[in-house]
Formats: sequence, C-alpha cells, structure tokens
Amino acid sequence: MTKRLLEVCIDSVASAVAAEKGRADRVELCANLVEGGTTPSAGMIQAVRSAITIDLQVMIRPRGGDFLYTPEELDVMKRDIQMAKDLGADGLVFGCLTADAEVDKLVLADLIGQSRPLNVTFHRAFDMVQDWKKALEDLIDLGVDRVLTSGLAPDVIEGAVTLANIVSHAQGRIAILPGGGVRDYNIRELLQRTGASEAHVSGRKIVDSQMKYRNANIHMGALQDAEYCTKVTDEKMISTFRKLLDS
Repeated sequence: MTKRLLEVCIDSVASAVAAEKGRADRVELCANLVEGGTTPSAGMIQAVRSAITIDLQVMIRPRGGDFLYTPEELDVMKRDIQMAKDLGADGLVFGCLTADAEVDKLVLADLIGQSRPLNVTFHRAFDMVQDWKKALEDLIDLGVDRVLTSGLAPDVIEGAVTLANIVSHAQGRIAILPGGGVRDYNIRELLQRTGASEAHVSGRKIVDSQMKYRNANIHMGALQDAEYCTKVTDEKMISTFRKLLDS
C-alpha cells in the first residue's frame, strides 16, 4: 500500500515538536491562523527548523484576505521566499489569483522560479477559483508540486465529490492535499472517497493561560478570549491520525 502522508498545520515551536512526536510527515508553518495563515517570522522559522527534522513547509502570505496582490505585496513575498530558503525550509506554500479568480500564471511563474529548488504548494486560494479544471492545468503547466484544497467547499467532506474529481483529473501529475475540516472521525472516509494519498490536519487542543491575574476589561485582539488561551498541536491526536492513515 502506498504510504499516506500526514501534514500538520502549526504556528509554534511547541506544535512543531508535538507534530513530529506524533509521527507527522511534514508541517506547514504559519502565523496568524485566525486569518487562514500568514508568513511566519524569521525567528519562528529558524527556531522550528532547529527543533524538528521532518519536512518543513513555510507559508508565504503577506496578509489575510483575498489573493490578489499589489506589486508592493509581491515584493514582500519574494523577500520572504528568500528568507525561508535561507533559514532551511524544505518547501514553500503560496497562491496568487487574478481579479477574475484565475491562477495568476505570470506572477506565479516568477515566485516559483525564485522558490526553486524547493517544492511548491499552491494553497487554498485554489478553493476560490472560478474554474478548477483550468486552474489545475495552469498549476501543472507551471510545475507546482502540490495543491491544498477542500474541494471548493467549506470543508473536505462537503467537497469530497469535487475532491475525487480533482484527484482523478490530476492523474498523478500533481499531488492533491485535502485540507479543511479533516478530523479523526472522517479522515479514512475522506481518503477512501477521494482517492487522495495525503491529508492536511490541525489536530489542536486549547491550553489555558498560566496568568493568575486577568484584566477582563481590555482585549488586545478581535477575539475577546484569545489573551488567556492558546491552541497547540495535540501529540496524541496526531498519533491517532497517523494510526488511522497506516491502518
């Protein structure tokens, strides 16, 4: 049986270590997961690289929101690509669209060229395209290695039929990585229904803050409870995913 690969989305050193201990094959390192992930800092990339030996994929996304970028934002992305390469990333994760929600081939060709020899994943910007078949062919033509997608749906189970069609259409020319709502209770069904051989999970648990005094009148972010809890990768949950994929 072909080995099924497990990728874990992380945003901290502790989560990276937990993912490796849980026997994940690779991690996708992001910042700002509340907005779907943005580029992590140089310090975070370096610290995670020092802490783990498994494959490290780094998100290159200058902001939350849509995937139509200004020249200034693209310049930031190019600088971040070089930074991630210099700090030991194994692969890079990014995506760019035109105003008509098509793959921006010209921009991507430039970013991919700068990313090599690292592998490149086109992230869930794919789920926002008008025509996924055209988008997939464009990505294959550009030499993208992998596509992260929920099947153009809110989660992978709702998108399972489309995911199966994407896997079939790809015909092994590009790896299809289902992600978005993958849980321990649906991961086997997902891979069986879609024919995919990889899965992207978060597998996080909530850890309460150790702060004893808590000022309830002030909040530093949009989420009012965020100051006093963090979400970290659960080693046991990742281990469960691993066992389910291997069984």
